[in-house]
Amino acid sequence: MSFNLASEVRRAVEETLKQRGRVNVVIAGRSGVGKSTLINAVFQGKMAETGQGRPVTREVREITKEGIPVAIFDTRGLEMDRYKETVADLERLVRERARDSDPSKHVHVAWLCISEDSRRVELGESAVAELLARHVPVIVVITKVRSDQGLRAEVERLIPEARNVVRVRALSEVDDEGNAFQPKGLADLVAVTMEVVPEGQRNAFAAAQKVALDQKKRRAHLVVGASATTAAGIGATPIPFSDAMLLVPVQIGMLASISAVFGMSLSEGFVATLVSSAITALGATITGQQIVSGLLKLVPGAGSAVGGAIAAATAAALTTAFGEIYITVLHRLFQQSGGEPPSAEAIAAAFSSELKRWTSGKPPPR
Repeated sequence: MSFNLASEVRRAVEETLKQRGRVNVVIAGRSGVGKSTLINAVFQGKMAETGQGRPVTREVREITKEGIPVAIFDTRGLEMDRYKETVADLERLVRERARDSDPSKHVHVAWLCISEDSRRVELGESAVAELLARHVPVIVVITKVRSDQGLRAEVERLIPEARNVVRVRALSEVDDEGNAFQPKGLADLVAVTMEVVPEGQRNAFAAAQKVALDQKKRRAHLVVGASATTAAGIGATPIPFSDAMLLVPVQIGMLASISAVFGMSLSEGFVATLVSSAITALGATITGQQIVSGLLKLVPGAGSAVGGAIAAATAAALTTAFGEIYITVLHRLFQQSGGEPPSAEAIAAAFSSELKRWTSGKPPPR
């Protein structure tokens, strides 16, 4: 069986990006409610400052940035003199995208922003919520929060279509009396959004956001579980030495998928560097265990079954440890970088170091 590392890396990157897809979020609200601040606080890459804003209607623009799997449709305002035009434009946008055969082109969730300073729900805000709720889940985001004073309950009463109402403060601030307020509610907003976006877009949303690393870890654990199951099935194949060649693509795909879920800008060069660092750190250990299981499969009769069972357990355990170590490394580095992607060099070095520590006797992370 032939094996080409470059081809496997290319295939893994292409398949991973295709599976991760993109999530599309409408953000609506009056001017000054803090939409741009919210976007930059939640998503990687300071999208509202440096992303490419492309007008898609008179009142709506699409914000995207290379490598970040989210498109944000930002309304220009819901002021009384223009909310009807904004509502009409939004309806056309959502309807047109809903007719597309590609689910990644649909609008998947809407955030309706209302500033706590306003202390009321405007007619335009109610109209937008009612319209959008016919097509997508709507979450009302109360921004710039300091003191609720019953506003959340009032929003729930006046906008019953909302799936949830979340109070957030995107930036730390100090009021006129010197009281300090820290950011709050951002992770809650991410969590409730993850609950309502379609399953096919959850990896993309987890990757694009930067405030809830546990959401990234949760999706990455699912990747490891699925990969370990596949590896066990390959390891149980009663053909001597066949599993080594088949396991490598599974593990390359797992590394690519975990990277994508964490929001790395995936490239063939990055994945190849990652794989090379892993081979250097794990090469001797993997080779020894594969030879043992392969030799057991050569034993006539029961030997094949015993060898297969050992190889299946070994393949699953190695794949699980491999993936969990990588998740631990990414989680630590993303924490250090404030949720923004660390450099490829830093990731490869840390991953190789952790693998060497593990193979020297340290138990794999749980």
